[in-house]
Amino acid sequence: MTTNSTQSDPSRGAGAKVLPTPLRALLVAGFVYLFLLGVTCLEEGIGIMGGDTHEQLFSRVSNPLAGLCVGILVTALIQSSSATTSIIVGLVAAGALGLDSAVYMVMGANIGTTITNTLVSLGHMRKGEEFRRAFATATVHDFFNLFTVLIMFPLELTTGILLDAASWLSGLLVGTSGAEFNSPVTAAVQGPVDALIDTLDQWISGTPLGILMVVLGLLLIVLTLTLITKNMRTLVADRVERSLNAMLGKGGGLMAMMLGLVITMAVQSSSITTSILIPLAAAGVLSIHNAYPVTLGANVGTTITALLAAMAASSRDALTIALVHTLFNVGGILIIYPLPAIRVLPIRAAERLALLASHRPRWAIGYVVGTFIVLPLSVVVALG
Repeated sequence: MTTNSTQSDPSRGAGAKVLPTPLRALLVAGFVYLFLLGVTCLEEGIGIMGGDTHEQLFSRVSNPLAGLCVGILVTALIQSSSATTSIIVGLVAAGALGLDSAVYMVMGANIGTTITNTLVSLGHMRKGEEFRRAFATATVHDFFNLFTVLIMFPLELTTGILLDAASWLSGLLVGTSGAEFNSPVTAAVQGPVDALIDTLDQWISGTPLGILMVVLGLLLIVLTLTLITKNMRTLVADRVERSLNAMLGKGGGLMAMMLGLVITMAVQSSSITTSILIPLAAAGVLSIHNAYPVTLGANVGTTITALLAAMAASSRDALTIALVHTLFNVGGILIIYPLPAIRVLPIRAAERLALLASHRPRWAIGYVVGTFIVLPLSVVVALG
């Protein structure tokens, strides 16, 4: 058997060699730093563009329902709630997006992120019973997040409980004396970004410079998260599969949640964690009941990225919206999972949809396109 340093990496094609583990870990650390630079570039670029531009860019998300649908659309298109929430953190830190609107965009991101594992399940579409199991396991994640939004959206709209709780927590963490806090991460990334702005300012300034910084920030955020996810998956892929098989075979709900949380924190992608479950479910190795709590842990684990992004920002509001993301996912679990009569609802909905889709595959396509693209886009257009 070959060692880790010479083993072929399937993601890079036949004959390719993986990097030694220490070097790959160092590479991941570098990508994390570039990710933080991207968040700072986004914040600074929006600040350069000015308040009038802010209002024009985000006038369509002043309505809570429109904000929810924008979060669904953006996340479905880039297939990463981590990227979406990190961008939202940067926008909030720059003052381009209000906390009230950002809360609902975060909720939408939680729905949009479930499209990836659902798309993975469509690969089994021509295999009858195998597809039914795969599609049910994929959509149980969809339905849990949909039910959480159905509960938390009107609750937040009427009481503001998530934002109030997150504001209280951020006050405990950074103090309430001012709107800004001094993060050591900020000091590490602010200098290079300021130097870049000073250099570019010799050729362009004002709004064009702001646009360039925003574009650079968005590219860095999306690209580095993709590279972090790919490399972390390579580092832990074998361990993830072994842990899943060992833990899920025991059927422990709380332990399965913890496993989903830890794996997602490690690979920086809830989509990877949930997508790993699909082939296991399709093969009949894993039941929907055992996969279900893993997806809930993945929901919480994915919030670490927004918290990390908030550490690169100088605004307490950025930390507040990152905490909203965490509280939303934890709150959904506390409301839905403890009571068996409520806990089973996402499973039943997923199983019924999967049964219908296994007999009429066009329903699966219609569900994906309608839920993640057509419906949210229609709402944004109607309310815009």
